[in-house]
Amino acid sequence: MTKYFYTESDMKTLKIFTEVKNNILKLKEASLLLGISYRHTKRLYKKFKRKGIRGIKKCYNNSGKNQKVNDIMKETILKLYQTTYQGFNILHFKDKLDERHNIKLSHETIRQILIKNNLHNFKKHKKVHRRRRRMPKAGLLIQMDSSQHKWLNNIEEKWWLIATIDDATNEVAVAIFFSSDTTYTNMAIIRKLISKKGTFDALYVDKASHFITTRHSSYYQNIKDDQNETQINRALDELNITLITANSPQAKGRIERLFGFFQDRLINEMRLHNIKTYDAANKFLENIFLPWYNKKYTHQAESVYKRIPESINLDIIFAIEFIRKINKDNTISLNGEIIQLPPSKKALFYVRASVIIRVCEDKTAYVIYKDEIILKTKLQNSVRESDIEKREKILSKRIISTA
Repeated sequence: MTKYFYTESDMKTLKIFTEVKNNILKLKEASLLLGISYRHTKRLYKKFKRKGIRGIKKCYNNSGKNQKVNDIMKETILKLYQTTYQGFNILHFKDKLDERHNIKLSHETIRQILIKNNLHNFKKHKKVHRRRRRMPKAGLLIQMDSSQHKWLNNIEEKWWLIATIDDATNEVAVAIFFSSDTTYTNMAIIRKLISKKGTFDALYVDKASHFITTRHSSYYQNIKDDQNETQINRALDELNITLITANSPQAKGRIERLFGFFQDRLINEMRLHNIKTYDAANKFLENIFLPWYNKKYTHQAESVYKRIPESINLDIIFAIEFIRKINKDNTISLNGEIIQLPPSKKALFYVRASVIIRVCEDKTAYVIYKDEIILKTKLQNSVRESDIEKREKILSKRIISTA
């Protein structure tokens, strides 16, 4: 049974906080009277308001003495840290001691044990950037980024983790490992997020080439607005989602901190669960790690995600678009392949007409004429990322001389 022992100092703190509660004293004055920092005073006062005097009083065991860590427990902690949990940060190690070994100690107690045994080094505090205020509602702003890293110790090749995070709630609804960071892989992430949660208002990304077309400073002629769009920008426009590009990594602070967290905790958790392949890693990430993360680290907020209308085909939206003119023999050429167009209700022949071709990652191609699909076919060759980049940048060569 827990006992509480109150000293004169405790009674003094109780009296001062009671006067603060009754608006007789201010917290700054209480801090001065107690001889402690203002920050610590605020912390104690919050506990006092919640629990009364018990919130500002240390607990003791039946003997009336502070509970101490015995030598056997210390040896167990050190052995676990040097074997099973080698490389874990202290907070992560503390959570594992609690979850798996029923050892419930404070962060500082564990830290001091590791420091005294030369298993933990002090780190200098990094420069702290001022954080932007969170969005008030879920679905207003989604941050998305990719991180190339050696996620699995037994695989030398660095893979990409592409993830999204809701700016309001911190929810990571989608995160997937890919061998490359391409237009198709980024489209897959956005599509999965929309399928899972619905459409959102804005997507916050960096200035990678698959998000925006970078132009050199010069004059351009006859370039329409839609010709400046990347494939992802075009797809988001069709869903009425605004694309916002950040000017620095600090601007995307939440997703950057998320990757720092994942490079620490996720890697160690996958090692602990003996994950050896990226297929297994993606299953572990989706079924175990993300549900745990979202349960522990997300905030509640009103949602403005919108359900997708049944008339919208995400296959066609999240595909690579090409525009082609139809040849005299009623064919079009794409990717080195000849596609024969059959007659349809729209027309028997389409000579010299322009059609839109949308190509999915699985090589399924949709030929669209006047907003109607006139042909669905399977290509022999995949669309290469170099072809996509060529399509995105083709207008950059059209420069007017400054003379």
